[in-house]
Amino acid sequence: MLFGSAGAVGIAFSPIGRAIARRMGGRDDAASDAALAEVDALREDVAALKTEVGDVQERLDFAERLLAQARERGLLGGGGN
Repeated sequence: MLFGSAGAVGIAFSPIGRAIARRMGGRDDAASDAALAEVDALREDVAALKTEVGDVQERLDFAERLLAQARERGLLGGGGN
């Protein structure tokens, strides 16, 4: 009985126990809704950033191809050497 009580107290003060208590209390619904909304907004921001990075990568690849073609034609110098 002593070990069971000690185990219950240990679980109650653990992060899992606190999460269970919040869930049972129901007082953090507004906070969890706000957190979920913030996560959704961040996911949208990340998706937009991925698109922008893809666009920038395509432009960089294009610029590199143009520079390589110009260098092959002798339109550019050999560099700062």
